[in-house]
Amino acid sequence: MTSSVQSLVEQMLTGSRRALARLISHIENEAPEATEALALLYARTGQAVTIGVTGAPGTGKSCLVTELARFYRQQEKTVGIVAVDPTSPFTGGAVLGDRFRMRDLAGDSGVFIRSMATRGQLGGLARTTFDAMRVLDAAGFDYVIVETVGAGQNEVEIAKVADTTILVEAPGMGDDIQAIKAGILEIADVIAVNKADRPGVQNTVRALKAMLELGHRKRAVSHHGQMMMQDDGGGTIVDDFWMVPVVQTIATQSEGIADLAQAITDHQSYLHESGTQVERDRVRLKNELMQRLQSALLSDLLQKTSAETLNGVLEQLVVRELDPASAVQKLVSV
Repeated sequence: MTSSVQSLVEQMLTGSRRALARLISHIENEAPEATEALALLYARTGQAVTIGVTGAPGTGKSCLVTELARFYRQQEKTVGIVAVDPTSPFTGGAVLGDRFRMRDLAGDSGVFIRSMATRGQLGGLARTTFDAMRVLDAAGFDYVIVETVGAGQNEVEIAKVADTTILVEAPGMGDDIQAIKAGILEIADVIAVNKADRPGVQNTVRALKAMLELGHRKRAVSHHGQMMMQDDGGGTIVDDFWMVPVVQTIATQSEGIADLAQAITDHQSYLHESGTQVERDRVRLKNELMQRLQSALLSDLLQKTSAETLNGVLEQLVVRELDPASAVQKLVSV
């Protein structure tokens, strides 16, 4: 463990925002210092309430996050915010504009805002988002809020990293059924219908409630510490008895924010009283372990495989002398 990393961690734990920002930069850049720092901080994690905010562009996610942070600050709670912005597939750059949208929180020592670019990662999150959340957790923030890109129905990764996932909808965004198709709706623990002063809000609320009543939520769990009936989440499929609330908000006027915060509190209570929190943590960590293992094994394989061998296999694929599955077996057995 290098003394510079140790010093940086100690400074962060004593409240240094500069040290916190530097640590997250190391994480975002996947620097060696990040691994060292996370190893030091891991035992201090697991205390913050983590909230994911997702939904289509234009629903007012950033404004809602700002007002939710304000509400928690009025309750004398500290808030860490990770705002994920899309990376351009052409230039590789990102606007990171959520800092501008959340400028009303600037200057508050109890709020820390960090923008992160997706860097091509799908699912609405940056690859290093979870690690950044851990650092904010270890830094002592009471709430850690993550706002996803807002790309659409494929943003389900947030449910794997947040305790409570808020799906933000808004009236007038097009066909109600199209807006709440399967995929995105199932991950919601709380639904916020923002911009509720717009015409058609009751139609949107009715459509959402109808879809929730038709759908039957499931969740993955473990049994006696052993994962059974392996699904995508790595657990047994059982009924989820949490009734997803639909809360109407007008973030620009700070209306409905207290109701939204109460819904989050109710969900947190449900997670702990039902034992679901422990189950979610287990599934979440297993998913992360598998992802990190895949990445490490791939990196190790590529380091051991010469460019000549790799290009040779690629050429065999191009001329149809070898199929992709056989190519993989050939590389693995080298």
